[in-house]
Amino acid sequence: MAGVVSRDFDSPDECRSPEKTKIDVVRMGATTAARFAFEPGWRWSECIKPVAGTDSCQARHVGVVQSGHLAVRHDDGTELVLGPGEAYVIEPGHDAWVDGDEGFVGYEFEQAAAEQYAR
Repeated sequence: MAGVVSRDFDSPDECRSPEKTKIDVVRMGATTAARFAFEPGWRWSECIKPVAGTDSCQARHVGVVQSGHLAVRHDDGTELVLGPGEAYVIEPGHDAWVDGDEGFVGYEFEQAAAEQYAR
């Protein structure tokens, strides 16, 4: 692979689209990144839980918010709302939902989440 690689999320290697969800995946050698887009009204426990088959999201997320707001409630009781420009780490064991009337767009850099989320 070249020393510098660029990929466009508008031409992804893979796209997943469960209810109110669009995941665009790009692969660059051994690295995978994803753009997560959730529509207003999206909630993990309603839109992804049927696909994942677990009681809470078991993915580890590392990313940055481009637009919108995402509320996250971890199984340990911690809760926060992520907004534009914020980097985040969300450990396994959580529910999440779009907070407000604007859709959420975030970019994820945790390879396992990018490869497996919403499958």
